[in-house]
Amino acid sequence: MVVVGGGTAGWMAAAALSRALGPIGRSVTLIESDAIGTVGVGEATIPPIRAFNAMLDIAEGRFLRETMGSYKLGIEFVDWGRIGQRYFHPFGAAGQDFHGVPFHQLWLRHRVRGGTTRLTDYSMCTVAAREGRFGIAAEGDRTPLAHIAHAYHFDATLYAALLRRVAEEQGVVRHEGRVVRVDRDGDSGDVTSVRLADGRTIAGDLFVDCSGFAGLLIEGALETGYHDWRHWLPMDRALAMPTTRLDPLPPYTRATAHAAGWQWRIPLQHRTGNGHVYSSGFTGADAAERVLRDHAPGELCGDVRALSFTTGMRRKPWSHNVVALGLAAGFVEPLESTSIHLIQHGIQRLIALFPGPAVRPAERDAYNADMTRAFEAVRDFVVLHYKATTRNDSDFWRAMRAMTVPDSLAHRIELWRAQGRLIPQAGDVFAIPSWAAVLTGQEIWPAAYEPTVDRLNADSVEAALADMRGAYRRTALSLPTHDAALPR
Repeated sequence: MVVVGGGTAGWMAAAALSRALGPIGRSVTLIESDAIGTVGVGEATIPPIRAFNAMLDIAEGRFLRETMGSYKLGIEFVDWGRIGQRYFHPFGAAGQDFHGVPFHQLWLRHRVRGGTTRLTDYSMCTVAAREGRFGIAAEGDRTPLAHIAHAYHFDATLYAALLRRVAEEQGVVRHEGRVVRVDRDGDSGDVTSVRLADGRTIAGDLFVDCSGFAGLLIEGALETGYHDWRHWLPMDRALAMPTTRLDPLPPYTRATAHAAGWQWRIPLQHRTGNGHVYSSGFTGADAAERVLRDHAPGELCGDVRALSFTTGMRRKPWSHNVVALGLAAGFVEPLESTSIHLIQHGIQRLIALFPGPAVRPAERDAYNADMTRAFEAVRDFVVLHYKATTRNDSDFWRAMRAMTVPDSLAHRIELWRAQGRLIPQAGDVFAIPSWAAVLTGQEIWPAAYEPTVDRLNADSVEAALADMRGAYRRTALSLPTHDAALPR
């Protein structure tokens, strides 16, 4: 196997594939050029990354120390539904279902009865994040702490370096060089080798394209085409800017909406990652940079980096004997921190469908169908944040409110508006509590709750809600601060 490109995607692929397939005799070679910079638009993740690190035997303490990482309990959204409003999208569940009735339905009745709490007040992650606290439940713990879930913030460059060390310990061979030519078989059309600028030729039977937006193999050689999603997500530019460390260190990401896009704030142990994702159709680069500089906390401690992108995905992430991962496969803006997860998902599906001596169409088709569902599920969830708004203060937000969304998302919103129903769909990356957190957080209310809620005694449910909320708060206040919880 030959991995073309390094960075986070390339070294994730090399480390995971060598761990899974090395013992059965499959060697992994990686090609990258120090002259080609890497793109790091996001340094935040969602909880499945913990399973990926565990597969590679990377202990959490080592990971956090070597990547200058911090814990993440969710994302705080500021000014999305309307200016002056904020809400929290936590990991894990909000509350607990009662006798088969989804918790958010119970809370909707609570709201109709005059309750003033937020849905996420019943989330262990939300309550801990508000207090700046963090903890991990011991195995078998049945206290409210068992309901906490977490991911990480980290320096993507340091993570790639850590993965490189792991991969090379497993036998991955790295070649320094820039790919200047892709050779293909005249009959099958498969890629047979790549040529480097210094004249070397590196052959392989399966190629993993991690060459970034360029897609040197998947697009440059195979011309698979691209699904362009700018109609729904017109953000096509980003500026990234590091500033000094936040103190105290919050255990969550912040996403603040602006007039033509939004700004991220990612707290690391050694610095703060800031960025402004915006639409060039609604604002210029200079104005976007002013917004970023005016709203970023702390002092500037590095250069401002600019990048351009087109939201969407390859029509065939796996074509012939080439599998695209990372930015070569597609890009959905980093609003919900899914870029690294989609790399991880693609690697796991490739391992599950890894071909024998020859690539079979059924394996390739299954992979492409699965990745399409995953990308579209993330797309719909991100589009929801823009559509579910009452903002009317700029041309950008008026366009977002008026846009026609994908049919798959329109159907979900319609079900929600009727009776608050949220039905899981194939490919979903985010579960029901996440959809409920965004919809209620941005004040999109259903006309009614499900009729089955009324089979449960309202006074008993209200008492249970009060007990639950109190237990989460007491537990959160008993935890150490985020800074104290980080491994030293």
